[in-house]
Amino acid sequence: MKKLSLIGKILYLLNSLFAALLLLCYLLPYISPKTIPLSAILSLSVPLLLIINLAFVIYWLFKLKKQVILSSIILCIGWFFTNPLYKLTESKSSLNDDLKVMSYNVRSFNHWKSVDDENIAQKISNFISDKSPDILLFQEYYTSEKISLEYPYKYIKTKNENTNFGLAIYSKFPIINQGSLDLKNTSNNIIFVDIIRKKDTIRVYNLHLQSLQLNTNKENFGQDNSEKLIAKLKERFKKQAEQTNVFLVHEKKWKGKKIVAGDFNNTSYSWVYSQISENKKDAFIEAGKGFGKTFNYWFPMRIDFILTDNNAIVNKFSSYSEKNSDHFPILARINW
Repeated sequence: MKKLSLIGKILYLLNSLFAALLLLCYLLPYISPKTIPLSAILSLSVPLLLIINLAFVIYWLFKLKKQVILSSIILCIGWFFTNPLYKLTESKSSLNDDLKVMSYNVRSFNHWKSVDDENIAQKISNFISDKSPDILLFQEYYTSEKISLEYPYKYIKTKNENTNFGLAIYSKFPIINQGSLDLKNTSNNIIFVDIIRKKDTIRVYNLHLQSLQLNTNKENFGQDNSEKLIAKLKERFKKQAEQTNVFLVHEKKWKGKKIVAGDFNNTSYSWVYSQISENKKDAFIEAGKGFGKTFNYWFPMRIDFILTDNNAIVNKFSSYSEKNSDHFPILARINW
């Protein structure tokens, strides 16, 4: 520190702060939002903290300063003990009998005119027809005559009889069982189907955990609004934790092959993800490349997932850049 200029000392103090925050974030998968709600809010910042610490490494390396050690150590710890922010390599293998599974939060097919484009529903239909997944999971689904998908089997669960909004699972394989966990006091939900493929019965869960419901056009970060925003986020993350527990209790009853996918509304650095992904394979980690970004935000956020049981083989994972929703579709090729 003595040999640093005043600006260098200030930068290193900032570096130390961001390094400490990132180190703290490594503990977040073990802290339930029901215990410390603020921990879940911090988990959203992990991708940004990783990028900031990497920027400090590059800066100090360029300056040939020993201060490079701090963030380098913190990032190395993360490399070995947390999920990757960026994948350098991908699996390009595939088999003709792979099960192609797609998860897509479609934001009601633009029913509420979030985007000034009358053709969003048709664009999504065309995209799905082109990729032709065997199993298709929709979050924020909206039943509409504009959507025409040629699947012989489907399960659509709206939140109640008076709305067209809910979740859907489309399948090319017979659905022999279906159900809903009917989450309470929320517009979000979890549904499942059991499909027959060859001689196997595979359970497919479609999760849409508690939405954060942030409106950046209305909520700003003045003191009053910031306090209200943080209070709202705490409650929503608590709901996510409760919904996760409901799911885990239900999931334990199924001992066969499974796929768990959907919009978790949280990152892979969270307690929610840690609990749901336990004893499972994450398709992105197994076979993806790049950031695997699934939410259209200015820094890479991966909050949509496709998970499988540990006996599965993930041959390929793709995240697409289609901007027909605030989420990007993801697709995995899975086999057993």
